[in-house]
Amino acid sequence: MSDTATGLGEGAGWGEFVTTEVRDGIAWITLNRPDKRNAINPGIVREMTAVLDAMEGDDAAEVLVITGAGDAFSAGQDLKEYFRETENWPPHERDRMFAANAAWQWRRLMYYRKPTIAMVNGWCFGGAFQVLVGCDLAIAAEDATFGLSEINWGIIPAGIVTKSVSMVMPQRDAMYYIMTGETFSGTQAAEMRLVNKAVPLDQLRDEVTRLAETLRKKNPHVLRACKTAYHHVRQMGWEQSLEYLMAKSDATKFRDPERGDEKGMSQFIDQKKFKPGLGAYDRES
Repeated sequence: MSDTATGLGEGAGWGEFVTTEVRDGIAWITLNRPDKRNAINPGIVREMTAVLDAMEGDDAAEVLVITGAGDAFSAGQDLKEYFRETENWPPHERDRMFAANAAWQWRRLMYYRKPTIAMVNGWCFGGAFQVLVGCDLAIAAEDATFGLSEINWGIIPAGIVTKSVSMVMPQRDAMYYIMTGETFSGTQAAEMRLVNKAVPLDQLRDEVTRLAETLRKKNPHVLRACKTAYHHVRQMGWEQSLEYLMAKSDATKFRDPERGDEKGMSQFIDQKKFKPGLGAYDRES
């Protein structure tokens, strides 16, 4: 286990199925089963759970990027190791594994305390959609291959996959790919808003780095509040949203250790050196 894994600074390391590298405030987290297209097995579940715990408390990791080794982001759940080989596990152990998998792919990522970016470098299938949608933002290689192939196996996109897809893709597109099992490209994924942007593969890391650097410049306390507020209000009505957002705004200002609202207002009105439409306020002043 490396210093980064224990939250002691920059570097590379971690385990057999997940690797990490923290450089210049960005934690690059890589699913590391390239020979299996990074299909999610119990080992990935355990290691990703531990990695997310460690990165959350590591001040060197300001933004998390999740990607895959080799030519794939992830082919989804490993049918053999995750399902077939766990059939004879004691029921409580199997239930715990399934719960842990749902936790890191969905509940943990969606409400994670730090910004997360999915860097889709290649194949992205089935259960990997939960990881993709669980991340705050996503950038894909134009020639990455996406697919909801469950129908071809005689099953439905279960876990929380269908729910995840329904939150980000238009209904016609979601229904088409769920029902046909056909694949689509990173360029098409961007057109359907499954990802924020698609770029040539040789530009993917640079584009993700640029986005991560943009997020690093923001007030982390307020950025976290923005994420939380969004996920809550999309499930609320208008009146509830108004009450919640006003209370959330007040709480965010009160608890912000940087006093960001005061700095931003002063730099805009008094010092006239800050234009909010063009970038973040100077957090160091």
